[in-house]
Amino acid sequence: MITKHKVKRAVVNLLKKSQTELGEDVLNLLKLAYETETSAIGKKTLEMILEAVDVSKARKVPICQDTGIPIFFLEIGRNLSLDFDIYDAITEGVRIATKEIPLRPNAVDPISRINSGDNTGIGIPVFYTKIVEGDKLRISVISKGAGSENVSRLKMLRPDPEKIFEFILETVMLAGGKPCPPIIIGVGIGSSFDGAARLAKEALLRNVNKMTPFEIKIRDKINELGIGPMGLGGNWTALAVLIETNYCHTASLPVAVNIQCWVHRKASAVIV
Repeated sequence: MITKHKVKRAVVNLLKKSQTELGEDVLNLLKLAYETETSAIGKKTLEMILEAVDVSKARKVPICQDTGIPIFFLEIGRNLSLDFDIYDAITEGVRIATKEIPLRPNAVDPISRINSGDNTGIGIPVFYTKIVEGDKLRISVISKGAGSENVSRLKMLRPDPEKIFEFILETVMLAGGKPCPPIIIGVGIGSSFDGAARLAKEALLRNVNKMTPFEIKIRDKINELGIGPMGLGGNWTALAVLIETNYCHTASLPVAVNIQCWVHRKASAVIV
């Protein structure tokens, strides 16, 4: 039986794991980047990144001081019965995690800039919910720091698919070293103004080692820019490009590019 307590503890565990350990898929790409980087300063930077990952895992402390804001994706089985508010349970889990891990309090009122002190507030955490088949609950979380989120972009393009690549490349060029490359890039194409942003964020949940040939082609073009690790020059500006698409209006082409730094904090768990 799924209880409120079980959900709260699952959230704490997910946040702790994602904040203190990189997933194997991201770690494998970082190691590949280190092995193949030809720039001396780029290679040294990647070496320092990998050392930081090892230290954080050993000491069980967050990899980066900007622990981001939590964004949750929920898949709720249509046959699942819950006798508590799932959103309240997850929010309480975030409060507990903020103290236990600990996490830096990042949630502020957009006008007064007053900090809630526990990474929660109106609209925080962010929730995206899907009803799926079955009787299980799947919780996935991505933590987004400001360095990468602030250089993410959305644009309503003319209905010309050839403009999509130009917009992605332009976004990465404008970002430069600000989002702490090598970056992971989530791209949402189609849907609506808000829907494209959701798709871009959701794309970041995917295994970064399972890119399509088209996604790899875009990533390789981005790496030709030479921005390199931490913006210091080199072969590896992007580790992965992940694209999700939806149908859109015949007169519209929404495209969102959601950039994630190399500290790609994500984790998922199925609760039964």
